Amino acid sequence: MKVALMSFAHTHALGYARLLAAMPDVELLTSDPDSATRPAGESGGAALAAELGVDYVATYDELLAWGPDAVVVCSENTRHRTHVEAAAAAGAAVLCEKPLATSVADATAMVAACEAAGVPLMVAFPVRFSPAFADLRDQYQAGTLGRVHAITGTNNGQVPAARAWFTDPTLAGGGAMTDHTVHLVDMVDTLLGGVPAVRVHATANKLLHPDSAVETAGIVTVTYADGTNLTIDCSWSRPASHSIWGGLTLSVVSDAGLIDVDPFAARVSGWSQIEANELSLGYGPNLDETLLATFLDAVRTGSTPQPDGHVGIRTTAIVEAAYRSWHEGRTVEVALAGRPASAVV
Repeated sequence: MKVALMSFAHTHALGYARLLAAMPDVELLTSDPDSATRPAGESGGAALAAELGVDYVATYDELLAWGPDAVVVCSENTRHRTHVEAAAAAGAAVLCEKPLATSVADATAMVAACEAAGVPLMVAFPVRFSPAFADLRDQYQAGTLGRVHAITGTNNGQVPAARAWFTDPTLAGGGAMTDHTVHLVDMVDTLLGGVPAVRVHATANKLLHPDSAVETAGIVTVTYADGTNLTIDCSWSRPASHSIWGGLTLSVVSDAGLIDVDPFAARVSGWSQIEANELSLGYGPNLDETLLATFLDAVRTGSTPQPDGHVGIRTTAIVEAAYRSWHEGRTVEVALAGRPASAVV
């Protein structure tokens, strides 16, 4: 199978490249022309491809002219639409890094482009593949947990220092709310079986990083059509010296009681005498590898991979509503096709 990796902009691109290059039935080609515009010291382009030991071409036109069966889009958030539409026009299945888009309009257009081209579109939400979350979902779907009443989620991490674009609103579309809300709302989306979100209230600030051009901390509260309430701490609140880049947790209140899920709990902790800092070594399944395997299996079989583009639209709508709520200082309704947004008193 011919797989193209479009851009090294996202930090996950390096891991994807290594995993794809190691797959015996995958022929990988990469391109990262936008690396020329990155700040000094940020890796990318042909030099990074050589470091990774993967083949490289200078332009996206050359990449798509190669005729890939599948394209993995890892560009900056606001460039996703252009690159997904180009990949779809080339007849390739698409895996797009999260968030799918920075607006519902763009996300909807991307889904429409892939459907018109007859190619699948998947969004890179690897945490939904963790065994801990899969067990929670299976118990809920089997009826063991009864009704879910409320969920609290955290996705805390460091400010993404390796790539300056994460804190550039023109390229990222936002800050911590853009980056760290979507994993959790994807997990709740699959847990509840796609029950739509109807209302959002959000607040954000940059108290921990006052010089940032984007928000670095936020609280997002989501109400779903079945009455479930979700509260998310989506902050970049971990210091740069922390031994763990970040983490994600869910606490679910159901008829069966309280269930805590930590997909990244499988780790061994220690201490570095040299660095005078805590060490943390994770173990267990590689969720990015499971994500890629799911995507490539769907390409081979012609099935629809999950999470698909419609999940991407629903998660994007929640983030879009969160920014409206924060800026307007009120609870707002979630805008989706057939349901226009309006303010809620």
